[in-house]
Amino acid sequence: MEIRIALAQIDTCVGDIEQNTQAILAWAARAAAEGAHVVTFPEMTVTGYPIEDLALRASFQRAAQAAITSLAEELVRTGLGDLTVVLGSVGAPQASPSTPGMRPTNEAVVISGGVVRAVYAKHHLPNYGVFDEFRIFAPGAQPCVVEVSGRRLGIVICEDIWQDGGPVAQMDAADVDLLLVLNGSPFEQGKGHLRTDLAARRAREVDAPVAYVNMVGGQDDLVFDGGSFVMGADGTLLASAPQFVEHLLLWDLADDDAPDHHGPIAPPLDPHEEVYQALVTGLRGYVRKNGFGSVVLGLSGGIDSALVAAISADAIGGEQVFGVSMPSVYSSEHSKDDAADLAKRIGAHYRVQPIAPMVDAFQGELHLEGVAAENLQARVRGMILMGLSNAEGHLVLATGNKSELAVGYSTIYGDAVGGYAPLKDVDKSLVWALSRWRNNAALDRGELPPIPESSITKPPSAELRPGQVDQDSLPPYDLLDEVLDAYIENAEGRAELLARGFDAAVVDKVVSLVDRAEWKRRQYPLGPKVTALAFGRDRRMPITSRWREPLD
Repeated sequence: MEIRIALAQIDTCVGDIEQNTQAILAWAARAAAEGAHVVTFPEMTVTGYPIEDLALRASFQRAAQAAITSLAEELVRTGLGDLTVVLGSVGAPQASPSTPGMRPTNEAVVISGGVVRAVYAKHHLPNYGVFDEFRIFAPGAQPCVVEVSGRRLGIVICEDIWQDGGPVAQMDAADVDLLLVLNGSPFEQGKGHLRTDLAARRAREVDAPVAYVNMVGGQDDLVFDGGSFVMGADGTLLASAPQFVEHLLLWDLADDDAPDHHGPIAPPLDPHEEVYQALVTGLRGYVRKNGFGSVVLGLSGGIDSALVAAISADAIGGEQVFGVSMPSVYSSEHSKDDAADLAKRIGAHYRVQPIAPMVDAFQGELHLEGVAAENLQARVRGMILMGLSNAEGHLVLATGNKSELAVGYSTIYGDAVGGYAPLKDVDKSLVWALSRWRNNAALDRGELPPIPESSITKPPSAELRPGQVDQDSLPPYDLLDEVLDAYIENAEGRAELLARGFDAAVVDKVVSLVDRAEWKRRQYPLGPKVTALAFGRDRRMPITSRWREPLD
């Protein structure tokens, strides 16, 4: 029998079990209205994902289990009892051979006819990068196959298809007609093709199509991009959903021996658009899920604050963006003009608060010089933003980029203050590229580009002393980003960097700056992960360390 499969890529919030369950009901009703026999939701749909140590709380486990029971009853009450619903949640504790004591499971639940028909516990538990599931969950062991209208559907969860062996290896012998994969797979540049390539390989292994459903939305420093898809048994892409939006992807599983059906295929995003939309999604999720209605940031007229402001306007609307120009005696007129122009272009609120009187008050008592005097200006600006946040309820955005954060080119308690840092995982070279992309996208739509051209083309400067530019103390950003990519992303040491052809003086300077700045990075706000290795959970280095790269 031919059956219709619905993949519901939805945006959930960790801990909001009631609203997550209501969303499941609403999307299940949409799927049924479209003639679906099965609707599949992402990993941990009931609880949100990742739940981290919430999984270990008995009260949280009980609430999730109660929600599933109520959901099964509500599906029947609303006339959806014939629909098979597959979703993710946290399971009851069980003994684990790999960890002492009892641990909950990361489970998939199958509901139909008002009852839970099957439960599958995730077998492969990721323990790398941002994932720390091995210490939280107990692994499952048995594969899960359910029958719907005479068709056999295998069910696995996310990491299960990334690792060889385990339940996927048993699906071919189980003779499944379709493999359903529930996912909470965070966005990374270039990860999309890895998912589809992997699914194509698994589809060939089980000799059946693979339906891959992924969540969407921002959760702390993670961004989930959706992009759900169906891969044919021969490795052909049969259907796909757009990225970064909630979506119901419908696909028909053909009768036995009939050719696979083809469904809608979403056009791929430009690589820069993909990263930009990830940043927008991450910021929007953090603002809304943490109860903020607006953001405030310093507008310097430079490229970093301009890009953050544009992202903010796209995420929550320009009318909810509050920009503050905080000129010092060293601020150029063009910087002040560019800040005002930017705010006008994106429809943001804008105010000017000179910092000279406040700096003078401090200096009248402290008489600071050199770097201390420069940092004082940044810290006064930080106090202004935090004061406005306290008084008006805005979320403060830090505007620094990954290159600056890597080498410590930011002032702790100054420009590093804030609750969220949209560019934390975006190096300076990509900042320029994204700004160009955003302006060109506006031109393509016949709109005014949000970022003033001079903000993109002017030499970067903190404007903390006369004539200052970033390249006074740093290598050119294109070179700096190459060295940082090799040293941080690829974990190459001095010898490997020199073998690449980098100048020894540049290598030694950059390596030294990176190693000395770990304490700053630990205190920096969280921001959306968009690369394979972001500062924070991806890269965990000791602050107190005497290790230095050998000089020979």
